[in-house]
Amino acid sequence: MANILVVDDEMGIRELLSEILGDEGHAVTLAENAQQARQARAAGAPDLVLLDIWMPDTDGVTLLKEWQRDGLLTMPVIMMSGHATIDTAVEATRIGALNFLEKPIAMQKLLKAVQAGLTRAQEVVRAPVMAQRPAALPPVEEVAPPTFGVQAAPPPGAHGIAMTRGSGEGQAFNLSFDLPLREARDAFERMYFEHHLGREGGSMTRVAEKTGLERTHLYRKLKQLGVEPGKLAKKNQQV
Repeated sequence: MANILVVDDEMGIRELLSEILGDEGHAVTLAENAQQARQARAAGAPDLVLLDIWMPDTDGVTLLKEWQRDGLLTMPVIMMSGHATIDTAVEATRIGALNFLEKPIAMQKLLKAVQAGLTRAQEVVRAPVMAQRPAALPPVEEVAPPTFGVQAAPPPGAHGIAMTRGSGEGQAFNLSFDLPLREARDAFERMYFEHHLGREGGSMTRVAEKTGLERTHLYRKLKQLGVEPGKLAKKNQQV
C-alpha cells in the first residue's frame, strides 16, 4: 500500500481518483488547492503525487517549481490537465515531473502511470542498500491453492461444499447445495473474489489478471456481489 496525494480543484475528479486508488489498496490524501497540498507535503512526503495544473490559487507547475526550489521534490509527481499545451507538459517534465496525464484520464493509463511512479520511488529507495543485500535469501513459503471437498460433518439437512485456503489453515467457507442456483452461484463468486483479493492484497489490477476479467467488468461484478476491495484489504492487513 502506498500513500498518494491527489491535488485537484474539481471535487468529482478528486472523489473518482480516491475511489479507484482506494480500491487498489492505497491510502489517499485529497487537496483541492495548492495551499492544502503544501500542508499535506509539510506533514510528510507522500509516496506519489497526482497534481492538477490549472488551480484557482497557484497552478500546479508553479507549485512543482516551489517544491523543487525548496528541496521538497523527493517523491514522483504526475501532472494532470485537460487544457495544458505540449509546452506546459514539457516544462513540467523538465522541472521534475515524472509523467503527464491528459483529462479525461483513462483508468488503465492512470493505474499504469501510478504503478510506474511507485516502482521508480522504490528503486530510488533501494539503490543505496543494494550492496548490503545478503548473499542468501531465506526460502519463500509457498501458499497452497484453495481446495474443495464435501464437508466432513455437515449439519443435519445442510449438504454443501467447503472451500479452504490451504490444508494448514483450517478455515472453511461453507456453501449449501440447498440454496437456489442463483444464490449459490453468487455465494461461490463472492468467496472466489474475496479469496483472490485477499491473496493479492486488494490489488484490482492483479485480481483482474488472475481471474481473466477486464477491470471495468470486475468492478461491476464486485459491486453486484457486495464485495468491497478496500475494506477487505484493510482487514487482511490487520490479521
